[in-house]
Amino acid sequence: MEAPDFWDSMEKSQAYMKELKNLKDVIERYHRLEQEYEDVQILIQMGYEENDESLISEIEEALEAFTEDLDDLRISTLLSDEYDRDNAILTLHAGAGGTESCDWASMLFRMYQKWADKKGFSTEILDYLDGEEAGIKSVTLQVNGENAFGYLKSERGVHRLVRISPFNAAGKRQTSFVSCDVMPDIEEDLDIEVNDDDIRIDTYRSSGAGGQHVNKTSSAIRITHLPSGIVVQCQNERSQLQNKDKAMKMLKAKLFLLKKQENQMKESDIRGEIKEIGWGSQIRSYVMQPYTMVKDHRTNEEVGNVANVLDGGIDVFINAYLKWVSIKNNPSV
Repeated sequence: MEAPDFWDSMEKSQAYMKELKNLKDVIERYHRLEQEYEDVQILIQMGYEENDESLISEIEEALEAFTEDLDDLRISTLLSDEYDRDNAILTLHAGAGGTESCDWASMLFRMYQKWADKKGFSTEILDYLDGEEAGIKSVTLQVNGENAFGYLKSERGVHRLVRISPFNAAGKRQTSFVSCDVMPDIEEDLDIEVNDDDIRIDTYRSSGAGGQHVNKTSSAIRITHLPSGIVVQCQNERSQLQNKDKAMKMLKAKLFLLKKQENQMKESDIRGEIKEIGWGSQIRSYVMQPYTMVKDHRTNEEVGNVANVLDGGIDVFINAYLKWVSIKNNPSV
């Protein structure tokens, strides 16, 4: 940074500044852990010296907080893939289940926003389509923060909800499905050539949550890549041109990942298992009746507090997935 030509390239200098911040954040987390560990030791020593049993609950609470923070830091060391540090673009599509499925999509949308808030991440809605009666038919959310993609890549797949539906007059249990796709927001200009004859660009009027331009002009953009069937949409920016640029960037990123998948023959590891949005393809089940349970079918991790999960408490599943992938890729570890 002290080099005279450091600021000659704004793009490179900003990349270095970002890397410096990331490294400083890791060191800060480590020093904070050291302090937490010392605090626990001091409390234990005080308890012994003063023979004060009332300190036990305080010690347990401090130890639990330290253990959680230590585990979070350890998990972050598993995020070593090329784009794990990048921001994430998460897309939800309602599937089988009609209005109930659209309502389920809105519940998941809220869950991911709550999770991002807890992480200190910021979010932007890139595209939003209301359900016909209630809920959300589809939504694309950008999550901005360190390792956002590394964490959220575990969420790719179909999410299944079982509950007594408020939209079912008979009061019967109903099962609905929503697909979740996650891709990194790759910042560098990718060397991907997109032929004009291979894409179809549609404009439409923005809908749902958004800024002052929403619902006023047909500035939203949908790009369909005909050879691959990939569809990307953006309605968040202030102009049609900006939306087109963002959508094209998303398309290039998806094509880049697709090419990488084909080269590595590991499509499921990068793209996730986005199958038919219905029975037999779910990665996680959220059961609210006749009992309460959330279970990840890949790692077998399960918890009983569904409400806490839907309030953004998904780190237990993210961490279990990262550990599972680490062991899967390194069986000897």
